[in-house]
Amino acid sequence: MSKKVCMFVWNHFTNDARVLRECTALSEAGYEVDLLCIHDPKDPTLPKFEQRNENFKVYRLKRYPILLEMIQKIYKYSMHNKLFGALFLCLWGLLIYAAPLIFSILTVLAVLLLKTKLKVVWVRGSLILGMILKGYKKNYDIYHSNDLNTLQQGYICSKWRIKRKTLIYDSHEVQTSRTGYHNPIYGKMEGFLIKKIDEMIVENHTRAGYNEKLYGFYPNVVHNYPFTQTSESDNKVDLHEILNIPKSEKILLYQGGVQTGRGLDKLIDAAPLFNEGVLVLIGDGKIKKELQNKVNELKLNDKIKFLPKVPLAELPKYTRNAYLGFQVLNNVCFNHYSASSNKLFEYMMAGVPVIACDFPEIKRVVEGDGTGICVDSHDSNSIAEGVNWLLANPNEHGKMQKNALEASSKYNWENEKKSLLDVYNNTKTEFYNLPGQNVTAVK
Repeated sequence: MSKKVCMFVWNHFTNDARVLRECTALSEAGYEVDLLCIHDPKDPTLPKFEQRNENFKVYRLKRYPILLEMIQKIYKYSMHNKLFGALFLCLWGLLIYAAPLIFSILTVLAVLLLKTKLKVVWVRGSLILGMILKGYKKNYDIYHSNDLNTLQQGYICSKWRIKRKTLIYDSHEVQTSRTGYHNPIYGKMEGFLIKKIDEMIVENHTRAGYNEKLYGFYPNVVHNYPFTQTSESDNKVDLHEILNIPKSEKILLYQGGVQTGRGLDKLIDAAPLFNEGVLVLIGDGKIKKELQNKVNELKLNDKIKFLPKVPLAELPKYTRNAYLGFQVLNNVCFNHYSASSNKLFEYMMAGVPVIACDFPEIKRVVEGDGTGICVDSHDSNSIAEGVNWLLANPNEHGKMQKNALEASSKYNWENEKKSLLDVYNNTKTEFYNLPGQNVTAVK
């Protein structure tokens, strides 16, 4: 009888390549996988349930509580329809007059829920509870939590029961040193919950070593390599035509999240120094508008182009247009410094040489396999020098293209998924005698 897996992830599961690969690998190996994620109310086309294959189902939980949705709809309609708003206020005033204590409290609560951080707490708490309830519904054998924001759900579902179940903690990031996670509560939460897990997975050996120093055990390593591309190399979307770029211009590509710490501000500063080519950024994120404003102010609209996020399955068709690709993370936290970077291998699959930061895991691949040039990603002049060298040396560029395609036969999910299946199938666990805790890990 196949084992049942309940996997949690704190996103909409529309562009999460790692979780898609893991769920697919497990389901193809005979595990029955239910993935619990979050529905996006802004996307009416996004299904709340999907069956990806015979053994892989996706459940998207309602993002907002029904009561909150009702309050928001009444508020928004009142703002747009003044007559309705006036009538509603009159009716609410009569209710307060009839039952002052109850409806005065409800009024205060409604204001707090709409205008303060209490709304965020309510939404997140409701989602966490929904995941826990859904996680209890079936008799799962294994619970798999992706990142710290779903570890508490996995812990409660797997351990708050008479017959405890296996809990796997799959940490895609360094939770104690990453952008947006500066509050020490994250470290304390992970330090407590990590004592309750049965297995842990991290992205690379640099992060595994960091974890060993922090918690006293060396977790499993499952690298974030992409699927091997099977489509023809000439199967691509014509970016020159879409963005009205002259055919003679080379496309210098960044693809990924448009977030702080990705070196994108330095990339824009470097663009005027490029001897040729057009910088194209594909992706969305919090600082995209800020970067677009900067490009407008500097009058670089012919030199720098933006495209929205592209579905994962379609992305290779865009990547293949590039003369070179950028992975210029900045050392703003250990999470960035220790990253392996999925996009590095996406460029590789398309035979695109890279201009990359010189952080340990990235440098090991880029220089070790000769797939690009490492630069100082904090210095726009260094980035420009790397780009101009590749532009001026087409023979070296050709060698790097060839090296990238050859290296892709090594850095791919078809090889790496064996490490994930080993965690589930073949490895034996043993307890580490750590001060005040028992954590199992794979040797």
